Parts: sequence; structure tokens; C-alpha cells
Amino acid sequence: MPQPTDQFYHDLPANRMALADLLVKASLFHPVPANWHVIITDIKGSTQAVQSGLHETVNLIATGSIVTVLNLAFRAGITVPFFFGGDGATFIVPPSIVDQAMQGLLLYQLNTSENFNLELRVGVVPVQEIYEEGHELNISKFSLSDAFSIPVILGKGLSFAEQLIKAEDYLFTSELAPAAELDLSGMQCRWDKIDPPEHGQEIVTLLIMAVGLVSPALIFSKVIRHIDEIYGPPQKRQPISVAKLKLKSSFDRLSVEMRARIGKIRFFELLKSWLINLYGYIYFQTESGKNYLNRLVEMSDTLVMDGRINTVISGNQTQRFQLLKALDELEQAGEVLYGVHVSGDSVMSCYVRDLKDGHIHFVDGAEGGYTQAARQLKAKLIHKI
Repeated sequence: MPQPTDQFYHDLPANRMALADLLVKASLFHPVPANWHVIITDIKGSTQAVQSGLHETVNLIATGSIVTVLNLAFRAGITVPFFFGGDGATFIVPPSIVDQAMQGLLLYQLNTSENFNLELRVGVVPVQEIYEEGHELNISKFSLSDAFSIPVILGKGLSFAEQLIKAEDYLFTSELAPAAELDLSGMQCRWDKIDPPEHGQEIVTLLIMAVGLVSPALIFSKVIRHIDEIYGPPQKRQPISVAKLKLKSSFDRLSVEMRARIGKIRFFELLKSWLINLYGYIYFQTESGKNYLNRLVEMSDTLVMDGRINTVISGNQTQRFQLLKALDELEQAGEVLYGVHVSGDSVMSCYVRDLKDGHIHFVDGAEGGYTQAARQLKAKLIHKI
């Protein structure tokens, strides 16, 4: 049933300014409605899975959880903020679709277990509970281009919800049964590993959290300014470029996507996917195809602001040394903790509802960049405690 707050996120203005400036403008951040819910998906044991060579499968499963919720939200006419995390995802959803979203994810959880022998944790925490525990959850919308904007969160609300759901004794208790049907239409994983753009030499995956007494908004603004000064504006550090895109052509890789999407291998559908990929080589030479590729780069999700900074950037070793020196200084001052992973390329999975504006592309560093950076960050947190 529609609720008065359903269009809260849709109605937020998209702010077109430097992110470092947006972060310190408190008036542009708004509390998430207390009747909304935080849903988190997370692959248990993702670090081991990544180390076993399953990093692309882990990324694909995380993408599938996003597609599950976004397809449902699209049918309901609701825009929901979501955050890709490499081995899972976070959503903030209104009460009108929370049960359907959880039912869809519970079915996807079964599908993941049966097809990949991986456990996808799925949990939900009411925003009201986050507020009652004294945590903030403020959101703004940051416009990266005319067609693409991302949610920006300040406050520890999402990390609190994550701690609850990832706790060993957490049990999602509900009378909800899994959905009868899984809708993963639009989920694609058609691109091979992507080399850095022409002037880049490496891919850096970073996770940065604010600690200490200084306002996180001020700390994150400072960090983003460092990144801007060292690597240049977002377009210059973008790890995805049209020239480096290569379609996957092996049946093996396409079959992994199919198992995640429909839970089984259908030979004729697999053959169709392979033929579509072959046609892609022709299509991407056309004007429409070239436009799609340019938009793909523009709509690549390389920055996630979920109460931390999570980003994938491209540059050279000198730039990385400069940035890590600046981050080390902030860490020694007790303002941040960070994790970093360096790789030779990036990986991308996609949600393509249509070829014009209805697509988004989730980027991670190769070899499980976000998962590896998170492992380093967790080690620092344990040492700090």
C-alpha cells in the first residue's frame, strides 16, 4: 500500500557541486524517514571465497541482490537509495515495499546457496530502531552528471545496522516466505576484466572510515579534496574507459551469470546470450552502440558514500604513494582508518533495464578489491579496539 513517505528519496534535489563542498553543507542533508527500513545483504565468508578465486562470482551475487530490489522498486514506481559493496549491498526502503523486497531476497538467498554453495546473509533493521539507539542517518543526493546521481549518507546508522546483521547471533525472524518468483531481468555480467584507461597504470580500491571526535563530514571533505588534488576530478580518475572494454566470449563465464539469474543452465538461452554477445561487437560500432558505451562510462558506480568512503580509482604509482602518505597522516592523527587494494584491472557487473538511461554498472577492483580492502580495514579496527 502506498505511503506518504514513498517518494522521499525521489523528491530530494540532486546537488551538482564538488562533493567536498556538499559534504560540509549540513542543510543539504535530510534525516531518512523513521518508518523506512535498512536492508543489508552480505556474503558470509566472502574473503575466503575471493581468495579461492571466486571474486567475479561474489561480485555477481552482490549485483543480483541489487537487481532483485531495484526491479521490485521500479514496478512500484519508487526510487530507493542503494549501495554496492563488492560482496553485498545495502538498501534503504519505504514500508510499502519492505516485505516484498525481503521476500525477493529470501528467494535469491536460496538460489545463491543452491547454485554457488555460498551463504548470503539477508537482514532488515527499522530506521526507527537506528534512531532509538542514538545513531544518525542523514542523506543527500549527489549529481555526477545529468543522468546519474548517487545517495550520500552521513552518520553511523548504516554501520550500526550492518553490525547487527553481521553478528553471529543475528537471526532474521519473520513470518515472510520467500517470493514465488525471482525477477533478475536486466542483470548482466558481459564485460571481461577492464584494463586501466590509457593514462592509468593501476586500479586502487579504497575504504575510508572517519574515527575520533572530528566531524565525519569535515574528515570526508578533507579526504575527497586530497583525492581531487592528487588524481584530478572524477572523470580523470575514472577506471572505466570505452577503449578498454572487452566483451566476455566464453560459455563458462556466461553460464555463471545464467546460474545466478535463473538458477539453472538452459542451453538454448546460453547460446542466445553468446550470440547476443557476438552481435554486440557489431552493435557497438553503430551510433546507438557508441552512445550506450559513453553513457556506460558515465553511469559506472565507482563511488559509494554509505557513512564511509568506498571508491575505485585509476592512476599511477606516484599518485598512490602521495594519497597513502596523506591518509597515513590522517590515520596517525586519529581521524581515519582505511583499507586499500591495488590491482592491474577492474571488474564490472551491470543492471540494464534499457539501453538509454535505465542502466547502471557496478565497479570493483579485480581480485575482490572491496573485500580485500575491507579485510585490511577490519584488521586495523581490531587492533584499535
